[in-house]
Amino acid sequence: MTVVFVHGVPETSAVWHGLLAALDRPDTVALSLPGFGTARPAGFGATMDEYAAWLAAELERLGDPVDLVGHDWGGGFVVRVVSTQPGLVRSWVTDAAGIGDVEFEWHDFAKIWQTPQAGEDFWDQQLAAPAQERAGVFQMFGVPEEPALDLASRLDRTMADCILDLYRSAVDVGKRWGPDFAAIPAPGLVIIPSEDPFLSAASATRAAARADAKAAALDGLGHWWMLQDPARAAAVLREFWATLA
Repeated sequence: MTVVFVHGVPETSAVWHGLLAALDRPDTVALSLPGFGTARPAGFGATMDEYAAWLAAELERLGDPVDLVGHDWGGGFVVRVVSTQPGLVRSWVTDAAGIGDVEFEWHDFAKIWQTPQAGEDFWDQQLAAPAQERAGVFQMFGVPEEPALDLASRLDRTMADCILDLYRSAVDVGKRWGPDFAAIPAPGLVIIPSEDPFLSAASATRAAARADAKAAALDGLGHWWMLQDPARAAAVLREFWATLA
């Protein structure tokens, strides 16, 4: 069974490297979102609906249903795909189930990115700063030094522009996507890190219940749980997949 991983913002597929090594299985695919360490296709608006459609197309291209795992916005796109095309997956895992909650509220960084000029100013400042300085921000949120520097070094103008377009398309994502995220027929797991300052545990819990998904609390871990403790993350995934046999 192929396992497909989808990263979030501001990241590339490299965010999964440690977890993939811990899983040590040959049937994994780590997708790269358009514009995130990859080129932005001509005419691609980088909206939430375009990214969700892109993910669905990637899964269709793979053929058989997959075990789908998403983090941050990647997890949001998982929410949308399993809501609208559940036949593309055997199972799904997300740490962004809150995006499927009609009461979902964005974090403070998102609100900056959604504000014209304030968002541009934010990314201008970030891109002008040395990678080591940017890495310090990730470390503040629990990311170890080496992966934090890797995350910071991959930021570029294309990614920043895609982030702005994505967030500005998603001001009311909960109201738009939440109603469809209910009674998902494919088995699902919602990961809820206790120290995540960006994604609400309350929203995730409500959404998991509506989607008929299991929930796994990761006590002591934050938003980048897969970087903080890859072995523990791998164990949680293996335990969930073992229930599917």
